[in-house]
Amino acid sequence: MAHDEDAGNPDRQGESGKDAAVEALLERFVGDVRDALPLVALWAHGSLALGDFQPGRSDLDLIAVVAEDITDAQRDRLRTLHRALTRDDPLSAKLHCSYIATATLPETGHRHVTWAHQKLFARTVTEVSRRELALGGRCLYGPPPAELLPAVTDEELADFIRTELRGFWYPAAARRLDWLRDVWVDLGLVTVARATVTLRDGRLITKGEALDLLTAELDAPPSVVHDIRDRRYGRPGAARRRFDPLWRVERARLARTFVRTGIERALER
Repeated sequence: MAHDEDAGNPDRQGESGKDAAVEALLERFVGDVRDALPLVALWAHGSLALGDFQPGRSDLDLIAVVAEDITDAQRDRLRTLHRALTRDDPLSAKLHCSYIATATLPETGHRHVTWAHQKLFARTVTEVSRRELALGGRCLYGPPPAELLPAVTDEELADFIRTELRGFWYPAAARRLDWLRDVWVDLGLVTVARATVTLRDGRLITKGEALDLLTAELDAPPSVVHDIRDRRYGRPGAARRRFDPLWRVERARLARTFVRTGIERALER
């Protein structure tokens, strides 16, 4: 008789169910967007495409390529579409999608209609996202990224990362109250690790690889890295510390100090 390795593992069975739920959500989303817009292609990037995706915790990072600029009427359709998804499927709260007209694909500075954080607004598709798509973008509909998306050079990628570190993250590390929130701690440390590797080696790494690097090579505070890891992978330690105000203040101090030092070291490369 065949042996099912997941049969006696309730955690793995739960993860398999979540994976199936994500695939069902993506399938519905492809159909909904095709009904609402002249869809050319739909791609996934980030952890969903490159690995270390955590259902219910990781974002669903998507790019929709459409035949023409989005009209006001189509914006209204998109709001309705995304709100219906959010109402029907809790996983869609993490679904982010930028809508790029084919004519603007080469323009890295162009601000595209985007749904994220439960609202519609405009933002760029960064050089990092474009490189992720080139390396391992997952094609959900239409032609793959390599057929439509111009390549990002190593120099363009490095210039973007240096600008983000200097112009956004370094000043942000001085804003004490922001770092009491989980999202700033998580993104700040992971960004430093990923930027360090890209500027040093030209590679992109996953969030899981970044967490390993933080303690193995970058001398990040172990207690903060453990806290990020516990929350990312749903470990019980996270729940115990979540409501400890003294821990949050100390974590913020450690994270801010590391981020500033880590950026200074990364920019020396």
